[in-house]
Amino acid sequence: MSTAPTRPSSDSTERPTSGTPRDSRLLVFLRKHGANILLISPFLALFAVFSIWPVFRSAYLSFTDYHATEAPVWIGLDNYVELFADERFYRALGNTVTYMLVVSLLAVVLGLVLALSFGTQKRWHQWIRIAFFLPSVAGGVGVISVWKWLANSEPYGLFNTIRSWFGLDPVRFLGDPAWAQPLLIALAVWTVMGYNLVIFVAGMRSIPGDLYEAAALDGASPVQRFFHITLPQLRPTLLYVLITGMIGSFQVFYEPYILFGTVDAIGGPLDSALMLVTYLFDHGFHQLNLGYASAVAWVLTTILFALTMINMRLGRANEGA
Repeated sequence: MSTAPTRPSSDSTERPTSGTPRDSRLLVFLRKHGANILLISPFLALFAVFSIWPVFRSAYLSFTDYHATEAPVWIGLDNYVELFADERFYRALGNTVTYMLVVSLLAVVLGLVLALSFGTQKRWHQWIRIAFFLPSVAGGVGVISVWKWLANSEPYGLFNTIRSWFGLDPVRFLGDPAWAQPLLIALAVWTVMGYNLVIFVAGMRSIPGDLYEAAALDGASPVQRFFHITLPQLRPTLLYVLITGMIGSFQVFYEPYILFGTVDAIGGPLDSALMLVTYLFDHGFHQLNLGYASAVAWVLTTILFALTMINMRLGRANEGA
């Protein structure tokens, strides 16, 4: 006679004891990615020390009275109140905005014109593109120093030397407030338009040739093909070049500092060449008012963040078009 199998009692069922460790999500993550985290930990440590910590430190200092030689003293929003009441700040902001708008527009327009004129694979077109692109890769202190020599009011200044050939009086390009912005703009456009030229040539080569062939068969003129094919197809490239150029121009420092840093003041004659970054540098490293300079830095960061948001909005609009 067979007997029915007996069910194990609930007491005999294996249960984890309270002391048995259970795998948490953190342990699973560490088991899976622990080796990778260990490999990049030196970079993470350096990034935290030299990037993240300075950001939080500068945010704190912007609310303090800190002159580098003394301990920072919390003063709340006083730095920002003083900043927005300073006429020199608005002069720097106005100079920077004017410089940014003019340089961005001129560099984009001239770069596009050059790309349309010298964008083919002809050998001499390639050499012309190289010639225009060289200033963007050979830039820096050397090129700015060359422009300082060109615009010098002494007899060896090339611009005044050329003027003397026509019997014109010399001009103090670096000492006249009326010439500060034009000189900075000319230097920036000369440096940037070659880079924009190369970007636009690459963008135009990505446009399908069938579009131009179909438009030519339909009787479209070169001007019509430019406005109805080239420009719409170059829209992502135009947005990229324009917005990155605006952000880069807003952070201009080397050009006004090297050209005008030793003329009257750091901002040039009557602050005609004063930019936001040079204004920050003046307060932070000349006057050692680091708390105030930190407030300027955060205002500049906010403006750049707004420009970045504009870039992202325009990018989304472009994708939806």
